[in-house]
Amino acid sequence: MSTPVSDEQRAYLRTLLAKAQAAMQAIEDYDEARINRLCQAMAWATANETHMTKIANMAVDETGLGDRVGRVSKRVKIIGVLRDCLRQKGQGIIEELPEKGIVKYAKPAGVIASLIPTTNPEQTPPVTGLYALKCKDAVIFSPHPRAKKVTGEVVRVMREALRRQGAPEDLFQVIDRPSIPLTQELMAMCDLTMATGGQPMVRAAYSSGKPAYGVGAGNSTMVFDETTDIEIAARHTRVSKTSDFGSGCSADGNLVVEASIYDAFLAQLQKEGGYLASDEEKARLEAAMWDAEGHRTIETVARAPQVVARAAGFEIPADRKFLIVQQDKIGREHKFSSEKLTTLLAIYKYQTFEQALEMVRQIYDVGGKGHSCGIYSHIDDHIDRLARVAPVSRMMVRQPQSKANAGAFDNGMPMTSSLGCGIWGGNITNENVALKHYMNVTWVSRPIAEDRPSDAELFGEFYQSEVIA
Repeated sequence: MSTPVSDEQRAYLRTLLAKAQAAMQAIEDYDEARINRLCQAMAWATANETHMTKIANMAVDETGLGDRVGRVSKRVKIIGVLRDCLRQKGQGIIEELPEKGIVKYAKPAGVIASLIPTTNPEQTPPVTGLYALKCKDAVIFSPHPRAKKVTGEVVRVMREALRRQGAPEDLFQVIDRPSIPLTQELMAMCDLTMATGGQPMVRAAYSSGKPAYGVGAGNSTMVFDETTDIEIAARHTRVSKTSDFGSGCSADGNLVVEASIYDAFLAQLQKEGGYLASDEEKARLEAAMWDAEGHRTIETVARAPQVVARAAGFEIPADRKFLIVQQDKIGREHKFSSEKLTTLLAIYKYQTFEQALEMVRQIYDVGGKGHSCGIYSHIDDHIDRLARVAPVSRMMVRQPQSKANAGAFDNGMPMTSSLGCGIWGGNITNENVALKHYMNVTWVSRPIAEDRPSDAELFGEFYQSEVIA
């Protein structure tokens, strides 16, 4: 049972809330152009390469997780969210449907509680901040305790960007001494919660008594059929698996590969920097990556493959970029069919496409339902069949999963750092959490010509002029 917050802590949160509400009142009359300018200023302050390099190093130093070099590329997501913000309206009339007599007006959602995960403190605050600012919301950020310094620094930069433009910096605030009880109290006080983080906190957000958008766990699974371009697919796999040392829930975790291309694809993965573990090394990796209760060990989460291997008691060459284990069994007792969250993936072989679909189903029964999957195929029937049965909210076709499903410049997915997993994942939405989720909407309805089909049209063959008892 969690420790209740003290009166002093509750007063502290009320002060933050009052400041946030006052800041929102101060920008009530800002027009779209002025808000867009603020978004540009804040995005540049957090996405420029100098800042992001500094923050990436701070994040790795504080959390011990992730890749100093790779984390800098997260600036691209902030740039993408800015693009989406500038192309959409966050106030006034946002949609008109003349044929239905409907006009929609956007209103602020209010003060948002934003939960920041330890794996993404450099990106999540600016992404949430941009969407909130566009809708004239305020945000109080609650960092993960292991990432409070770097989160505080990112929010400080965001506040400074607003102050320089003459806008109220209290639109963005951060809890300086975070704890689970304090975060729970914050969620109960705010109008809306954006819960990006571990499942316990997401569940707490949904039970806070206030609306919340949460995310689910990933276990990203990719299918590679006989039409796969092996070189492109192997390169994409390496990009997805090594991004920030596999810290993201979207990183390729399970590869389900057609038998006729299996050997060639496995060889190409090794050309891309993969290290194929022996049976003995695989057993050691399993013992190192999961504890006796089946929980992932923090010492191997989001680590370089050399670090993971060393934790398992063996060495691999310095030029290897990720680990590969061959897998033929799926189930909760077979740990490698669950989420890995590091620079290791499991590879499976299938004979028929029906078998591939069944393997996908079994993998998601282990974990990751609602999140993401993908396929490398040029056969539309295969793409369609996977889409019909995969229990996921998004499916990427011939794309590096961790670089694509949260939005990319070469696909149409909304840019975000929060991926809803729908009812499968215990979430309220299947969508990429983006601008529309940060606003209230008023529907204005005007009369239209009556749109009422006859009873005969509606009931079809079941319609009878006389009811038979």
